[in-house]
Order: sequence, then C-alpha cells, then structure tokens
Amino acid sequence: MSDTNILKNCFALTGSIGTGKSSVAAMLAEMGAHIIDTDLIAREVVEPGRPALAEIAEYFGREALNPDGTLNREAVRDRIIRDPGKRAKLNAITHPRINAVVMERIAGYSRLNDGMPIIIDVPLLYESGWDRFFPDAILVYAPVPVQAERLMDRDRLDRQTADLTISAQMSIEEKKGKARFVIDNSGSLENTKKLVEALFLDLRAIIARN
Repeated sequence: MSDTNILKNCFALTGSIGTGKSSVAAMLAEMGAHIIDTDLIAREVVEPGRPALAEIAEYFGREALNPDGTLNREAVRDRIIRDPGKRAKLNAITHPRINAVVMERIAGYSRLNDGMPIIIDVPLLYESGWDRFFPDAILVYAPVPVQAERLMDRDRLDRQTADLTISAQMSIEEKKGKARFVIDNSGSLENTKKLVEALFLDLRAIIARN
C-alpha cells in the first residue's frame, strides 16, 4: 500500500467469517458509500490466465485447480486452514496483486471528490496488517457461536470444520478491541440497519473535517 495521502477518506470494513460483513457493506452502498470489495478483487487476480493462478498451482499442485482450470477454492482452503505456512504463501502470492487493484480503485473514487466515504471491505484486515493504513476501522461483530451457526448453514459444514475455519482467523473479540467502530450484527436486521445509518453519518462528519 502506498500514496497514503489518498487514503484520508477511506475506512476499512472488516469482520470474521459468519459475522455478516457483506450485509453491512450492502447497506453502506445503498446509502451512497463507495465499496471496494477485496474478496471480489481476490477472485479476479486468480482467474484463469492470471499469473497468480499459475503460481498457486505450482506451489499447491494440480489439486489446486478444477478440471476446467479454475481455482479449486475448497481444496486450497482445506490446505491453508491446517497449515499457517501455506496460508502465508498464498497471501504472498495474492496480496501484492490485490493491493495494486485496490489502490487503483481508491484513486478513481478519490477523484470524484463527492464527500462520500470509500469503504475498503477487507475480511483479514488485522491478519494482513492492512490496519496500519486504515486506523479508523469498522468491525462487523457477532459472537463465535453465531458465526459457527451461520457458517454451517451457508457452507454446509459440520461444527468441527466451522470451528476450525473460524479459529484460523484472529479472534473476533480481539478485533473488537482494535476497531474504532463496531457494528453488532448478532441481533435483528432492523437493529443492524439503525447502527449502520448512525455509522454513515459519523463517517460523513469525519470526511467533512478532513
């Protein structure tokens, strides 16, 4: 990440798997915020024909690819949740490329100069060290039991795999202690929307003071 001057109206949005971060991002987008989804960018940089996919296949082996040449996400996920070294290698392959695209999009939104917050949706904000660029981070929070239930329902996982997936990330309670803003998404959708509306006003006020 470079050229930190253009980051002044940017806010990172993070959470942990199963906290409902995507729902909060959608609410912010409806209010007019500019959303840069690093998950979508991460998918773009490993599309067939991209250098990152070739590097992943070289490191993880052919089982990292589906028969059609696309990334076998389930196979790679199973490898990295059990081996921090492999997770670090995957990050080393993908993060610099994701970083470059994010900066391009931040620059584009900054040129609009419309007073709207630029939200960088970063699931692994603290794990990747990106929090040093975005000190005013927004955390979407849900306690671990809620995360696990949502993950089991969404991805059809058993409880053991859900717990293992959650434990591969930094504790949600630790993230809660680091974030400037916390959206508790463990209750009703209506309650979450009220919290997001208040957050949006706070972000607009910060931008107005910049």
